[in-house]
Amino acid sequence: MSDIERRLQRIEGVATQRSRGRIEASKIDLKEFIASCYYELDDDVQNGRYQYFNLPGGRGSAKSSFVSLEIVKGIMKDLTGHTNAIVFRLVAGTMRESVYSQISWAIDTLGVNALWKSKVSPMQFEYIPTGAQIIFRGLDDASKLKSIKPQKGTFRFVWFEEFSELPGELLLRSVEQSVIRGGNDFIVFRSFNPPISLNNWANMYIKQPNERAKTILTDYRSIPAEWLGEAFIYEAERLKEVNPKAYEHEYLGIPTGTGGEVFPNLEIREITDEEIQYFQYIFQGVDFGFAVDPLCFLRMAYERKNEKIYFLDEIYERHWSNEQLAAEIRARRYNDYAVVCDCAEPKSIVDLRSKGLTARECFKRPGAVLYRVKWMQHKTIVIDPKRTPNAYREFTQYSYPVDKNGNLLSELVDKDNHSIDAAAYGLNNLIFSREATA
Repeated sequence: MSDIERRLQRIEGVATQRSRGRIEASKIDLKEFIASCYYELDDDVQNGRYQYFNLPGGRGSAKSSFVSLEIVKGIMKDLTGHTNAIVFRLVAGTMRESVYSQISWAIDTLGVNALWKSKVSPMQFEYIPTGAQIIFRGLDDASKLKSIKPQKGTFRFVWFEEFSELPGELLLRSVEQSVIRGGNDFIVFRSFNPPISLNNWANMYIKQPNERAKTILTDYRSIPAEWLGEAFIYEAERLKEVNPKAYEHEYLGIPTGTGGEVFPNLEIREITDEEIQYFQYIFQGVDFGFAVDPLCFLRMAYERKNEKIYFLDEIYERHWSNEQLAAEIRARRYNDYAVVCDCAEPKSIVDLRSKGLTARECFKRPGAVLYRVKWMQHKTIVIDPKRTPNAYREFTQYSYPVDKNGNLLSELVDKDNHSIDAAAYGLNNLIFSREATA
């Protein structure tokens, strides 16, 4: 067989495979791949009953799986290639391991890998038979969205994953206006774990009357146990026993904070010397000061059985040198454990090491600040105002900002949060361990 004959045979084979993919796409029944709690929602999507789908839910509720499957099937159903999708997260650097992987999973689950082409720079999937696209964008710089267009057609599907990460309604409207064109033939998915504060803007937004929108709250209890695994179920039930409030928020998706407080699970009481003698897991963190900002060293203990963090001692000073900080840590005999520091200060870390301390830099990735706070929100934080007065002040007063209408925004204020940063750095290994979730 000549080279030309082989090439023609390959082209014929690919063409047959693509044609088969078009036929099979119309026959895909997503009810074979989604939990029963999403059956009605699937019918709503297929029949175009709503333009907006708000999907708040707890961990393990499979909401992202549902959305990714709907998008992949929806694009494959349109043989014109005019149906495209755009997927958003607030931080572009978080997309590869989240929404991009989720769409890849959906394609694989439906068994249509041969009909899709993927690339990561820029991130996108292309449905080979029609050329339709799934495009991914971060909202770090929303001003660039106005120039985004698919190769042909429009963005019929728009997906905001971790919808509540957006700072507020203003950005949401701006983004939707930039990408939604072409009448009412579009579907917007907003999936997220509800923020802990009931008055958060995202929690309030989905409650606004809108006849074109449907909202459904889901949690892991409606998902087949074999999909989640024994370890997941065990951790959920364990948290239910030791911290019911955190369980309700993390696993059931119920906002448990009534105000704008960032940390609603604070236990303010005396921590006795006797208690401290029995703590086995000690963590220490440092937020280096700058100019008038104070430095903060925080010594903590973690009790995994009860999901509790104990603040044992603090150093909180202005205009101190790294040498003074190291001397004070050694004077208090806190050189018995490593100190995890802000990775943005490598020279200061070297200074602490030169004074005999085991100083390490914290782990950093896109969205790490928000993730660390979310992790701490799900723990009970025990604070003794006598032992750590500054940590007490900062943690009890730290709150979300509000917009002009009084709605709480999701962004974190970078002010009066030195002990919060020190705690996050010190607990770095716990927060970013494989078992940890926020």
